[in-house]
Amino acid sequence: MALGTDDTLRIAGREFASRLLVGTGKYASFEQTARCVALSGAAMVTVAVRRVNITDRGRDNLLDYLDLKQVAILPNTAGCYTAEEAIRTARLAREALDNPWIKLEVIGDQATLFPDTQGLLEATRVLAAEGFTVLPYTNDDVVVALRLVDAGAAAVMPLAAPIGSGLGIQNAANLRILRERITSVPLIVDAGVGCASDATRAMELGADGILMNTAIAAAAEPEEMAVAMKLAVEAGRRGYRAGRMAARLYASASSPVEGLVGKV
Repeated sequence: MALGTDDTLRIAGREFASRLLVGTGKYASFEQTARCVALSGAAMVTVAVRRVNITDRGRDNLLDYLDLKQVAILPNTAGCYTAEEAIRTARLAREALDNPWIKLEVIGDQATLFPDTQGLLEATRVLAAEGFTVLPYTNDDVVVALRLVDAGAAAVMPLAAPIGSGLGIQNAANLRILRERITSVPLIVDAGVGCASDATRAMELGADGILMNTAIAAAAEPEEMAVAMKLAVEAGRRGYRAGRMAARLYASASSPVEGLVGKV
């Protein structure tokens, strides 16, 4: 079987054709959002329940611009600073969209937007017990990640760098450790990717997928970046599966020296 034909992202028993998940904020218009989503090839998009109209059909509605036959909607709890807020927002999203999936965010610090891990664990336990498919945004702490899995998370989504920073992967060692320790659910890098090489690197480190928003939306040419990120994620995944060569300190000839003319 050709490389990649059996390589499907699976979350909570559901299969997705793409390992790239994209956000829908910060674009110039809903039309541009839809174009970038389509060009990225993403099979799942996140929507901030508290910031985007997804229920009032009398007003401009993001969902009217997306091909809902091609992409799954992942509502998120962006803007929630307590477990209680996040739980309430998740319940509202499920009622409005008839969708039990939730990207869970519980922010602990307004300046850095780092997660409140205690609140995140609390909300994960409650929502998982209520039948939600919970995908929590967290830091790159392996202990917290393991506790989230125990709490019922369907995936673990560690940051590569602060949300919207575009700094790229700041702690590759932690992502490698997370890859080794998180084996029962997908590991999806969320936040901090700034360019295509960041996405490729994250996938080469073994991430099962990447969620990004600002890297595409804030690019000089968002549509072009959407395509770049699609290809970067695919390349990184194939590189990871192929297995890179062993690194060497000294040179190693690309061609064998045996049989060279004049070689004794």
